[in-house]
Formats: sequence, structure tokens, C-alpha cells
Amino acid sequence: MNNMNNVILTGDRPTGRLHIGHYVGSLRKRVELQDSGSFDRMFVMIADTQALTDNFDNPDKVRQNIEQVALDYLSVGLDPSKVTIFVQSMIPELTELTFYYMNLVTVSRLNRNPTVKAEIQMRNFDSSIPAGFLCYPVSQTADITAFKANLVPVGEDQLPVLEQCREIVKKFNDTYGDVLIEPKAILPDSEICKRLPGTDGNAKMSKSLGNCIYLSDSEDDIKKKIMSMFTDPLHIHADDPGHLEGNTVFIYLDAFCEDHHFAEFLPDYSNLDELKDHYCRGGLKDVTVKLFLNDILQSVLNPIRRKRLYLEKNMAYIHDILKSGSEAARSIASETLYEVKKAMHLYGY
Repeated sequence: MNNMNNVILTGDRPTGRLHIGHYVGSLRKRVELQDSGSFDRMFVMIADTQALTDNFDNPDKVRQNIEQVALDYLSVGLDPSKVTIFVQSMIPELTELTFYYMNLVTVSRLNRNPTVKAEIQMRNFDSSIPAGFLCYPVSQTADITAFKANLVPVGEDQLPVLEQCREIVKKFNDTYGDVLIEPKAILPDSEICKRLPGTDGNAKMSKSLGNCIYLSDSEDDIKKKIMSMFTDPLHIHADDPGHLEGNTVFIYLDAFCEDHHFAEFLPDYSNLDELKDHYCRGGLKDVTVKLFLNDILQSVLNPIRRKRLYLEKNMAYIHDILKSGSEAARSIASETLYEVKKAMHLYGY
């Protein structure tokens, strides 16, 4: 296989439509990377096999959401002529690599992974953890190494998984010879992009909590969600001094607002610092700030929604992209698998 200089792998689990947390945390950055020309190849994976580790009893949910995630990808501007979009379960080589890598990591090490521990707690698995779920850092190692990816855009919460991937890669290379590439993380540019809270102020935006604004939401839905957003419980009257810490509306403004939005939607101010100062002094209604945020989000999400509605009318095109992307990805994964089996001195290699 040709060793490429910069190869990026990224992706999402298809458990629902993507929301603005995904957009701020990863999708926006992926489009920038795609258009930057600063890499040799970029793979975007729809991780359906991984989604089955905690949705094994609901495979239809996972299958249907593959199309939803693909629609969201293309709607935000991912371009299949520049990136390879593929479906994890269509690359059986990934499963075989996972099996080999499982011998290079202990159960106690998997149990200690902070990301896995947090996810297990969130899903209330207690001691009934599916083995596949416990081993998802091993599966992710297979995904990353199969494409010789050296750059992986992740949120800070996923860093322990990437660290575990590096450990497995080192152990493999020390045991069998230098075949695999150790990946590095690409972290979000700013603190605010690391994790957008839910509309209710909850630290995590999640489908199950019903506190998401989806990329595909209608204008009315977006406005309703913004108007009912958590702000500052001490800011009861407009004249009361407001607080920015934990104020969801201002956190969203930090993530989405640009100076030109003031000229368009709120010309009394020239930038976000001025708006924040006024809010902290008192004399600024929550509703004014929420309507401003609504104008900004509508301007960001309208073109995405329009493109999605157009693409939904041509699902055959979506299926073709997933099929051809998966075929291209599989041919590369099979080359890596060949190298791995040869290095392991497996029979016939």
C-alpha cells in the first residue's frame, strides 16, 4: 500500500439525525479540512457496526439512520468527490482487524478507559456491559489503522480512546514489525466547539434528553426551541444584571455569532462583547438575545435544510455514494489487512 502523508479518518454513529452540536464540534471543521487541500485523503465513516454495540436489539433504527446521517453530511457541504464517505459494516476487513487487535489489550485496560467508563455510566449498563461495547476502542483502532490515518479529528472526551489506539499500534509494531501508523488528534479550534450544551442547559446535547436542535429541524421548531432555552435564572427582569456563566443562549452565540450578524440582525451593537456587556449591566431582555440567536441560527441552517430537502428527493444518488465510497474504502482496508496478516505470519501469508 502507498504510504500517504496526511490521511484523516472521522465519522459518526448513525443513531439519529445530526444536530448543531455535531455541526459545531465536527462537521464544520470537516468541511474546512476537506476544502483546505492540506491532506492526501479523507475518510468519513458512518459507524453502524459500532452503533449496534448498544443498539443490538434495534437494528432498524441504525439502518434507517445511515441514510439520515449521509443526508446531513452532504447537506453541510461534505463533497463525495473530495472525501470518501463509507459505511462501516460494508468493510468486513475492519471486523477481522478488530479480532487480531483484541489480543493486544487486556480487559482491565479497557475497563479503565475514562471514555468507556463515562459511556457505560451514561447508559446504566452496570455489570451487564455488552462485550462489543467494552471493546469499541479496539474497533476504533481497526477503523483508524485500516486506512493508515495519522490524523483523527476528535472531541476532548474521545482522547482516551485515541490514546488506547496508540497503545495497541505500539504493541502491534513492537510484536510484529512496523506496519501500523500511530494517529494524532485534531482537537476543535476553540473551547466552545468542544461540547455544545443542550437547550435545557444540560452539559450534553443528546437525542434521549430531547434537548437538541437538529440540522434538519424546521424554522418553527428551531424558533420554539430557542425561545424556551435556559438562560440565567437570576435575570428575572430586564433591568436585573445578567450572568454569562452557564447561560446557554450566550454559549450558542459564542459558537455561531460573527460580527457581520450584528449589521444584519441587531445593528444597535457592533460585536458580541458589546452585547455581553449590556446584558451583564442589566437593561437587556432575554427575549431580545434569543431572537438574535434565532436569526443567526436560521441563517446558518436554512441553506443546509434546503439542500437536504433537495437530496431527499434523490435517494438513489445517496445510495450510489455510499456504495462507491464503501468499495473504495474496502480496497484500501484489504491492503492493510494483507500487510497485518503477513506481519503476523498467519498461514498462507
